[in-house]
Amino acid sequence: MPAAPRDPEYGNGPAGEPLTPPVPLASLLADRELGLRHLAGPAAAGVHGVHASEMPDPSPYLLGGELLLTAGPGPAEDPDGYVARLAGAGAAALGFGVAPVHEEVPAALAEACARHRLPLLEVPPRTPFSAVARAVGRLTAEARTRELRRTTEAQQALAAAAARPDPVPAVLARLAASLGGSVALWPGGRTAGPELPDPAREALSALLARVGREGGPATATDRAGGHHLAAYALAGRAALGTATPARAPGDHTVASVAAVLLTLLTAERPAGVEAAALTRLLLDGDPAAALTAGPWYAVHARGSGDPQALAAALGTVLLAPHEGGVRLLTDREPGAQPGWRLGVSAPAAPDALAAADAQAGRALQRAEAARTPLARHADAGFAGLVGEAEARAHAEALLGPLSPALRETLRAWLAHHGSWDRTAAALGVHRNTVRQRVARCAVLLDRDPDDPDVRMELWFALRRG
Repeated sequence: MPAAPRDPEYGNGPAGEPLTPPVPLASLLADRELGLRHLAGPAAAGVHGVHASEMPDPSPYLLGGELLLTAGPGPAEDPDGYVARLAGAGAAALGFGVAPVHEEVPAALAEACARHRLPLLEVPPRTPFSAVARAVGRLTAEARTRELRRTTEAQQALAAAAARPDPVPAVLARLAASLGGSVALWPGGRTAGPELPDPAREALSALLARVGREGGPATATDRAGGHHLAAYALAGRAALGTATPARAPGDHTVASVAAVLLTLLTAERPAGVEAAALTRLLLDGDPAAALTAGPWYAVHARGSGDPQALAAALGTVLLAPHEGGVRLLTDREPGAQPGWRLGVSAPAAPDALAAADAQAGRALQRAEAARTPLARHADAGFAGLVGEAEARAHAEALLGPLSPALRETLRAWLAHHGSWDRTAAALGVHRNTVRQRVARCAVLLDRDPDDPDVRMELWFALRRG
């Protein structure tokens, strides 16, 4: 199976793997060796990491989701402001060490945490902060292993369901069970799983119609009626929808595999207009008379995925091997596909397919040179090479892993020619925060920001993103 596409709401981890689930705060509280005690704020939270700081304001150094550990005087001097800043930075919880500065957690700090709904934990004197960090690391690894195992088993179960005599309802039922929710196939109204409340059902129907229409997005998400909703475009303007009360990191991968299987199971074989085009091409080399007016898109692709699955994802059965890759012809505007690098022509009439094929070949060369998953044909001239629609698509594909705060920091850093001090002054943060954020950008983008070519590409992307 091809790798899962990027989750439009939750993103993906390295190499397309699911993001690591957060560690429940309850798991840390249940660890008797740590001896942590919940004092104030919500008892439930998800911890993505641990950060220790004795600064009066550590919020600029947080990325969100951290359990912040401290034993210093900073929180006691201005407890409300301190907690408000942590909550605003997205901290998951505050762990307060009662030694060596304080013999007990200040009451004002507990009141502030309750007021700002930030979980407050007491860390006993016998528990080193490093022990808490190690426990979070261990629990994170265990959670990731469980999620990867669940995702793998769900993929295998979906493949087995697709081999059954009545595969489509079998795949839908298996997907609903794997996600612990409800699924729907549009159009046709085939569903599986529990009945949804009216707000969730209506919102999911709107999502399905959105991704199923011509020119619609490949995926879309929403939340309604206490459910997380997602829709995936299939071949022939069909769509798959999912609705789950909770959202696990691997759910998108599982649903994407189901979408590929359902595309293969429901896609029409060469018949009607497409069969006529193939026949005309074989007999006299003139497919134009047999094709609809279009518009049509020529696609050149290279990658490691299954060409048939790629064709199904692009809503076509017209494909052929070509120079270590494949060429395709589709009447649906192509989007980026996991495991593939695509070059896409401008929309073309049937009598202009030869020119469109050449455009797709050149676009694939640009995609490979820029290391981007998709490039579209551009008109001649500099303005055409950075056309607005293509530039925005490239910017979104490149900058997708970055949060708004990271994008803002990277833009300011590039605008100030890599100066840490001037960037920090412009953003009103510490220079070490700028260093940390730029380093985080480099990891998420898998690019070296010290490379002049990378800086140029990022700058143009940030101007469009």
